[in-house]
Order: sequence, then C-alpha cells, then structure tokens
Amino acid sequence: SQIEPSTVSFPIRKIFQKRRDVRIRLANVLSVNGEKKYVETSVGRFPYDYLVVATGTRTNFYGNTEVEHNSLVLKSTYQAINVRNAILSNFEKLLYAEKKERLYNIVIVGGGATGVELAGAFAEMTREILPKDYPNIDSDKVQVYLLEGGPHTLSNMSSFAQKYSEDYLRSMGVIVKTGTIVKDYDGEQVTLNNGEVIPTGNVIWSAGVTANVIDGVPAGSVLPNGRIRVDRVNRVEGLQDVFAIGDVAYMETEKYPKGHPQLANVAIGQGKNLAKNFQKIVKEETGLKSYEYRNLGTMATVGRNKAVVDLPFVKFKGRFAWLVWMFLHLMLILSVRNKLVIFINWAWNYVTKNNSLRLILKDSD
Repeated sequence: SQIEPSTVSFPIRKIFQKRRDVRIRLANVLSVNGEKKYVETSVGRFPYDYLVVATGTRTNFYGNTEVEHNSLVLKSTYQAINVRNAILSNFEKLLYAEKKERLYNIVIVGGGATGVELAGAFAEMTREILPKDYPNIDSDKVQVYLLEGGPHTLSNMSSFAQKYSEDYLRSMGVIVKTGTIVKDYDGEQVTLNNGEVIPTGNVIWSAGVTANVIDGVPAGSVLPNGRIRVDRVNRVEGLQDVFAIGDVAYMETEKYPKGHPQLANVAIGQGKNLAKNFQKIVKEETGLKSYEYRNLGTMATVGRNKAVVDLPFVKFKGRFAWLVWMFLHLMLILSVRNKLVIFINWAWNYVTKNNSLRLILKDSD
C-alpha cells in the first residue's frame, strides 16, 4: 500500500522491445505434447525445439473450497490492489454498520514472510493512518491476527529470526497464534482447529502455494504439490527437450534433498544457468553445467525499523536489518525511474508517517 502498482509491475514487452528475436504472446497454456514437440494454447499451437516451463505457483487452500471462495489472496499486483480495496472498504463500513465486531478484525493466515510483513503493515496502518483518516473509528478496537500452523513464524529462517519477528509483531499489537490451523471461514467468522471462533470480514490467505502444472507433463514427474521433477540441468524427467525452472521445478541435490526453497534467487540462478547451457546446446558442445544453489541469506521486514536478516555467517535485526532489506529490494526493481519513485515514496512515508496511496480502486456497487 506504500508504492504505486506501476512501479513494481514492469511490462515484459518493455524489457524485450529492442530484441527482434523475441516474440511475446498473451495466452493460457492448455497442454504440452512432448512427442510432437508443440504447446497448445488458447490462441493457437506453437511448435518448439526446446521448451522452458516457468509457470510458478498459485495459492494453496488444501482443498477447502469455502475458505478459497471467501478469502483474499496476495500473489499478484492485481490481488494486492484487491486486498487494499477490501481493507479500506472495511473501514468505510465501520462508520455506519450496526454489527461492527467482525469489521474490527483483520485475519492473516500463514506466518511466512508474506504473512509477517502483511501483519506488520496492517498494525502500522491501524496505529498511524486510521486515526488520521477515520477519526470516528475507535482504532484501539481494530485487531490484527496472524495465524500460523507451525510452532513459529518464518519457518524457513533461523530461530533468531523467528523469535524476534514474533516479538516485534506482538509489540505492535498483533495477536500471533502459532500451532493454529483454520478449519473453516464462511465470510463471517473463522473457525480454528481448537474450536475458537474469530468474527471477521477480511481473511488474507498466505498459508502456502502449489505449483501450476501443465497437462502433458508425465504424471510420474509431478509431485503431490505440483512441482515437476528435474535433473541437475533442469531437464524435466521423461521429456528430453523440456526444462523447468523456478518455483515449479523440484531438484534434489546433496545439500537440498527435499528440493530447493521456492525463492526468487533460486529461479534467477536456474534461469542464468540454463541460458549458459542453451548456448552450449546450440553450439553442440558437451558438458552441461549442473545447477548449484548458493544460499546468500534470507530476510523479512516487520515494520518501520523492524526487520530480521539471516546471512550464512551472521544474523541481525532492527533498523540496520530494515535498511538492508529496503536497499536490496530497491535494487531488484526494474528501471531507474521506478527505483527513484519508490525511494521518494519510502522516504516521504518514513519522514511524515503518512502514506498517500489510500485510494479504493474498484467498480461502484
């Protein structure tokens, strides 16, 4: 909610506009035929010599269709706008609704980096923004819940990061419930595995992902979570000229016998390694290079001056960790213009504690 959507979503055509050897088509992929070497899509059939599958993941509701129907998700810029619209609309309803209890509660399911960062952002919003924009709402009654099924938040990070992320959130007023599983959500209330019921009008689900699988990939190569088994050069098992990279790829190595973490660094590294191997393939050279993931560290931000960083040889928290998080994420943004706009936005928000991007963008009811 602190930066404009156009600064983080960069058009792919802009990236390749000077490349005359790249063709882009917007389509739904229906299936792949590995024997005849073509991809069937909603806009036609495309033959290939080599195919790279990088379909990523989607939100996993673990078969609970009612929760899926009633929850908000956060996997794209469009969905992020929907979440912002829902929360701000919720505040508007608080001004006139007769039954307000459920409108005061914001529930986030999943204590990974996304859930932790969301909980911190909403906690800051209710403390700093709500009293200014909605003086008639008792902001002290607004409660943010973070529900995590495991014993701690940030399960893929160190115990150091887990402890301090939870401490930070609780100090900001967030109710953190670990070892808690959502059994049901009907749009009015959340029912937990211990029988507790939380009335709420907004549930944001970030409790896991499942891979987007394309029809035609051999069933024996697809895991229950949808990830596709690949060898050390990212070639799909059972398909000679098809490769998979990123979140959808499952590669077992000595260091990662259960597959690599589904992180951007892994996807970027696999993409670069595969590009070098394609150069060898085109030149009919042998000795393709195996992919080896080098863990440079993980980090998560909780709020203003609150973040945790896990590096291979050191762990730290607080303001410095927060600045490191801000800097690295800024460097990942495409284009100098976008970097500059985001930096100015962040600096303005930090100094004034007044986020100006609070528009409700949706069709009128």
